[in-house]
Amino acid sequence: MAKSKVALKLVAPVLFSFYVMSFSDLVGIGVDRVKSEFDLSNTLAQMIPFAVFLWFFVLSVPVGIMQDRIGKRKMLNIGMLVTALGLLFPFLFYTYEMVLLGFAFLGIGNTIVQVSANPLLVDVVPTNRQSSFLSFSQFVKSIGSMVAAPLAGWFASQYGDWKLAFLVFAAISIITVVWLSLTPIEESRNTEKRATFLSSFKLLGNGYVAAMVACIFLIVGIDVGLNAISGQFLMSRFETEQTIAESARSLYFFGKMLGTFGGALILTKLSSNRFFLYSALAGLVGTVALILTPGEGFAMVTIFLTGLGIANIFPLVFSLTVEKYPDRSNEISGLMIMAVVGGAAIPPIMGWVADMINVTASIGVLIAAVGGILIVSLINGKKNINNRV
Repeated sequence: MAKSKVALKLVAPVLFSFYVMSFSDLVGIGVDRVKSEFDLSNTLAQMIPFAVFLWFFVLSVPVGIMQDRIGKRKMLNIGMLVTALGLLFPFLFYTYEMVLLGFAFLGIGNTIVQVSANPLLVDVVPTNRQSSFLSFSQFVKSIGSMVAAPLAGWFASQYGDWKLAFLVFAAISIITVVWLSLTPIEESRNTEKRATFLSSFKLLGNGYVAAMVACIFLIVGIDVGLNAISGQFLMSRFETEQTIAESARSLYFFGKMLGTFGGALILTKLSSNRFFLYSALAGLVGTVALILTPGEGFAMVTIFLTGLGIANIFPLVFSLTVEKYPDRSNEISGLMIMAVVGGAAIPPIMGWVADMINVTASIGVLIAAVGGILIVSLINGKKNINNRV
C-alpha cells in the first residue's frame, strides 16, 4: 500500500507486537534454568526449543490462509492472546511436562504473531520504507529478547522465582491486544485469488522463493541455537559462573538490537541485496571466531559481534521476497514463518553433537548453517535465481 508518510498512530501498536514476538526468546533462559533445576541431559533440554518452534512448521501456512480470509489484525490479536496463555502455564504449573506444554502454546501464539505482524507492518508504512521498517521491527523485537534473561535473573534474586517474568510478559501481551484492537488499520486485500494450501506450496517451485525460505530456516536455527547454547558453551569451555554465562545471551541480543537499528538506517542508503551479502559474511566470520575463541572475554565479544552481524538477515530475506511478489504476501508470509521451524530442527542437532562430542563442537552446526545463507546471498547478488511464479 503506497503512502507518502509514516502514520505513527498506526505503526506504533504494530511495532509493539514485535516486542510480544520476542517472548519466544525466553526459550534460552528456559533451557538453562530447567536443565539445571530438573537435571536434564543436553538432548532433553533442547526439547524446549523444539516444543516452541515445531509449530512454525505445522501452523504457518494454515494461519496465512486463514488471515487471507479474516484479516491480519484479527489474526495478530489471536496470536498474542495465545502467547499470553502459553506464558501462564510454566508460571502456574512448574513441572518439566508443563514447561513443554507452556512453551508449545508460546510457539503456537508466536507462529500466528510472526505470520501476521510482518505483512501488517508492510500495510502501514510507505512502500519505499518497507525494508527499513522491517529491520526496525527486529530492533524492537531485540529489545524484548535482550531484557528477558536479566529480568528473569532479577526476579530470581529478588523474589526467588525467575518465572515471574512469564507473568509480566503475559500482561504485556494482553495490553498490546487491547491497543491494536482500538487502532483503525486499512489492510491490503488479495481480491483476485484466495490463498490455498496448493497456491502456497506451489510457490516453493519457484527457485527464488525456495532459496529465501531456506534462508529463513537457517537463520532462525542459528538464532535459536546460539541463544540456547551460548550459556552452556561458556560454562563448559571456560567454567563461567551460570549468571555470567546467561548474560552472554543478552550480549547477543544487544548486538542484534544495535544491528537492526543500524540496519534501518543503512537500508536508506544501501541496496537490500548487497546488505544481505555483507550480513551473511559477518555471520560466517562471527561463528568461526566463536569456535576458535581463546578466552571467556573474547567469546563474549564474539557473541555480541555475531548478533550484530546477522541481525538483519531475517527482515532482509522477508522484504526482498515480498517486494518481488507483493500480491502473494500472505502465502509468502506463511511459507517464511513455516521455515522458522529451523529453530526446532537445529538446536536438537546441536544438543546431540554436544552430547556425542562436546559443546564447542556443536558450534560447527552454526557455521554450516550460516555458510548456506552466504551461498544464497552470493547467488542472489548475481541475480541467478530469477524464476517466475
